[in-house]
Amino acid sequence: MDTMPLRRGHFRVWIVAALGQVAGAGIATLAGIVIPMLQLVLHPELSSFEQGAVACCSLVGIMIGSMLFGAWSDRTGYLLFFRLCPALVTAAALFVWLVDTPASLVVGLFLMGLGIGGDYSLDSDYISEIMPRRWRLTMVGAAKAASALGSILFAAVAYLLLKRWDDPHMWNRLWLLVAGLAAAMLLSRIRFEQSPGWLIARGRIAEAERAVRYFLGPDVRIGEIAARPRHDATLQKNAWRELFRRGNRKKIVFSGLPWACEGVGVYGIGVFLPVLVMALGLESGSEGAYDRIVRSVELTTWINLCILPGFALGLWLVNRWYHVRTQTWGFVLAAAGLGLLLAAYELHAPLWISVAGFMLFELFLNAGPHLMTFILPPQIYPVAERGAGAGLAAACGKAGAVAGVLFLPLLLERGGVAAVLAATLLLQLAGALATAVLGRQVLPYEGPGHRPELRHDR
Repeated sequence: MDTMPLRRGHFRVWIVAALGQVAGAGIATLAGIVIPMLQLVLHPELSSFEQGAVACCSLVGIMIGSMLFGAWSDRTGYLLFFRLCPALVTAAALFVWLVDTPASLVVGLFLMGLGIGGDYSLDSDYISEIMPRRWRLTMVGAAKAASALGSILFAAVAYLLLKRWDDPHMWNRLWLLVAGLAAAMLLSRIRFEQSPGWLIARGRIAEAERAVRYFLGPDVRIGEIAARPRHDATLQKNAWRELFRRGNRKKIVFSGLPWACEGVGVYGIGVFLPVLVMALGLESGSEGAYDRIVRSVELTTWINLCILPGFALGLWLVNRWYHVRTQTWGFVLAAAGLGLLLAAYELHAPLWISVAGFMLFELFLNAGPHLMTFILPPQIYPVAERGAGAGLAAACGKAGAVAGVLFLPLLLERGGVAAVLAATLLLQLAGALATAVLGRQVLPYEGPGHRPELRHDR
């Protein structure tokens, strides 16, 4: 397993696992499209705070789902929840389609978030355990990059459908896109096997060998995961206490604070991108509220196109550049994109300059912090603290995302679009500062010949 070349079984596991990232990004994108439709066309009584509260329901669900399903899967196995999560997303999306009210959207987004959060807690484990050593880091990062496809495809398809329907009352039908993708995820996992790493951690070596042969072929033997430590309840129980030892404070800040700053940028800006496009007046020339929304979704699609090349650039740099440097410059250049956008707004510059600012922001945010915050925690925490450390960092990221989504509409209403852009810009610079100051202490630079990889000792 450790030294073999990539074959079809590897790509099958990667696709099945990465679909959860596609679905998660798609849900966030649709939420940003549907909420202005509800507020501007169907339910104008929704306040700015209520818009943010609805939008962050899926993020709260992701936080809870990651913790609950992650803990349950540690006890009973990954495969059950690997199937249950897309089933939950499918049912929740169909519920929103059938019961088309703001209340059903709140419930549905929360349940969809639960399923996506559970999937997030499992997909990287499956990928990292199956991939050869030299491809492990790249393929885990590529799974995260698959979220770009969700942002782009869902925005593009939603634009085409909204333009064809020309009826805001059909907003609930957009959730059939999520239901269809989640159903495909479920079907792809019916014929699947338990995680080899989970089986080995329980001493079930023979079952793990059968799972590896199922995934990769009869000629493949278990590699280094056979030597990973067996499940130790005492070690797991003490992980949180050990995490907050004095020596870990810098690790906690280094992995958590930048992820929170990145979360505000990715979700605060990403979810409400159509709203910001309208606030900036970039959809000018459209007549009527519905036409403005459709035009804003079209521009959102073009802006989202920069997410994929951003991830591609980040993946190219993963094994070539010091990760701390990549994350630092990603934050700085993303802030520069917001600075260009803010200047274009204040100076009433041509449309293309504003769109260029948005695109630069998306390109470098995803090339740097959006990817790096996902792969840095497993490199800085030892096995005894890694689960708690990575979990705390992820929780900080989602806390930043929830704060951004919850308060961005309120800030937009009270301070205007300039306040939103300035606040987000400052947070990106704060992420860069935290990364630059603490990075070389927590994750020292080991020279240009060093090839980083995810630890595989959990």
